[in-house]
Order: sequence, then structure tokens, then C-alpha cells
Amino acid sequence: MKRTALILASALAAASVAACGHSPEQKAATGAIAGAVVAGPVGAAVGGAAGAAVGQAEKPN
Repeated sequence: MKRTALILASALAAASVAACGHSPEQKAATGAIAGAVVAGPVGAAVGGAAGAAVGQAEKPN
């Protein structure tokens, strides 16, 4: 139970940092790095996905 809460908290932290960068690739990279620091490989995957999502959402049409 505590591990799930830790993973969820680190995913939220990685998602908040994932918005750093100018391009979608930079946002995905910073999210992955932040997630890896907080929660290891699982955090890296979640942070990278969150960064990519933020980058795509902010991309001009």
C-alpha cells in the first residue's frame, strides 16, 4: 500500500516537472529524468509519458 502511494506521489511530482523544456522531446526528457530520480525505472516511464503528453498538448496546431 505504501509503495503504491509512493509511486503515485512520484508520478505527480514527475508530471509537474515534465513541463520543463521548449520542444515535446525536451519535455519528455526532463520528465523522464525527474521520474527516474524520484522512483527509478517506473518513475522514468511515467515522467517521460507525462512530458510527452504535455509537449503534444502545448504544440501549436
